[in-house]
Amino acid sequence: MRLPRARVVPLSAPTASYNAAVERYLTGAGIAKSSARIYRISLTTWGWMLAGEPAPTGPARRGAKPPVFPVAAIDDPVLPEVLAELAAARADEMDADTVNRELSIARKAIGWWQRQGWISSDPMIGIERRPAPPDRTKALAENQIAALWRLDVALREKTQWKMLYESAARADEVLCLNVEDLYPQDKRGKITAKGGATEWIHWQSGSAQLLPRLIARRTRGPPFLTDRKAPAGTPTLDVCPETGRARLSYRRAEEIFEENTRLLANPLASPDDIEDLDGWTLHRLRHSALTHDAEDGTSTPMLLARSRHASVRSLERYARPGVDPVARHVAERDPAARRRT
Repeated sequence: MRLPRARVVPLSAPTASYNAAVERYLTGAGIAKSSARIYRISLTTWGWMLAGEPAPTGPARRGAKPPVFPVAAIDDPVLPEVLAELAAARADEMDADTVNRELSIARKAIGWWQRQGWISSDPMIGIERRPAPPDRTKALAENQIAALWRLDVALREKTQWKMLYESAARADEVLCLNVEDLYPQDKRGKITAKGGATEWIHWQSGSAQLLPRLIARRTRGPPFLTDRKAPAGTPTLDVCPETGRARLSYRRAEEIFEENTRLLANPLASPDDIEDLDGWTLHRLRHSALTHDAEDGTSTPMLLARSRHASVRSLERYARPGVDPVARHVAERDPAARRRT
């Protein structure tokens, strides 16, 4: 006797489109505001591939309209094979850390949608994480940081980069700040950290001098804004009520930083080749700040407080001496240098 197939009963009313399912996941799964922006970008990228299309990369990604399709299409039995090919092709063009982060986010969303009963299959079975060799050069040398401050860039970028380095905060945390969260007289700001906890970041005189010029007496809204008016449909929390401009996105902030640091990252490159080379990432400002603190003898409890990591083991990546201390160590032991003195 053949038993009838069990029917999956949705825990909540199913949503029609993939984009709507993404928004339901971000709110229903309790994703912190500081992380929701990154999750949305990653899930939008996967949206192309789940629709059977290659995800755009580089300049083509800006302004590209993601495909519209029902979330139920994820259960298509031919999707896993197509998805594996698209994901492999994308992985060949991106760094392993980005690929693995996007894969992790997509799997969490798929699992949540399955638990809601909106889909029954997992099209990502067989897609594996890419090996990511440790990067031992993330911390920028102090002369590189000094060169960064000398770049001729807009006030918005100067303020953002200074705050990232001086506070050792994550870029998405700083970009999610609002003017109401800033306490200029105390040189600190209130952020929503990983896990949704409310915490403080602290900055120094460089940021303190630039912030009043950037805010220009505004009392509400994001301090870091786009150059144009916010497009229709932008969430209210991401629009400045006084200027009508939108909050600067992490993706755009990263693009601007990478483009402006290409020559610093590749000082011997010719101008003709610079467009094909990579600049620095915003995360390297946080990594550099914590590494420089460790080099200067900052105590472990203070490093934990600055980084807001939960364990000492997480600090190991910052405790390695950077370029400058190793160079000084080698130079001090140079026999020729000792003879000259």
